[in-house]
Amino acid sequence: MRVESRVPVFTRDTSISFETVLAALPVYPLETGAHLAALFGIVVLAVLGAGLVLRNRLETTDTTEPEVQPSRGDVMTDRERVRELVTENGGRMKQSAIVDSVDWSKAKVSRLLTDLEEDDEITKLRLGRENLVCLRGHEPPASRSSEQPPRE
Repeated sequence: MRVESRVPVFTRDTSISFETVLAALPVYPLETGAHLAALFGIVVLAVLGAGLVLRNRLETTDTTEPEVQPSRGDVMTDRERVRELVTENGGRMKQSAIVDSVDWSKAKVSRLLTDLEEDDEITKLRLGRENLVCLRGHEPPASRSSEQPPRE
């Protein structure tokens, strides 16, 4: 007895059609229950993932401190900021230390100090290659001229 196979035998001389290849593939019956279970699993995972993302976003929003907007009374001008900085350092400070303490360029600090000196609010003393910035009345005694009375 001879058994015929469903799989066609291909030789060089035969032409292969798409239908022939499809007929050679095994056919599995589709189970509707398995597909529904897989779809349900995907939906559950998507909902859980979205829940985790929302929870993380809410946690980061709650833990961040609200930004405090300064009131008009808290805002200091650049001149006030420099005067306060020098005052906090005993009335004297090197210009390079001022530049390091603020986020301004050397040129801006230099222009600001020149303006303050012209308005007679500070004194700049040259120390070698650096400037010593002093509030009026906080200059070193050796830097005052004999004609200038000490200010208090």
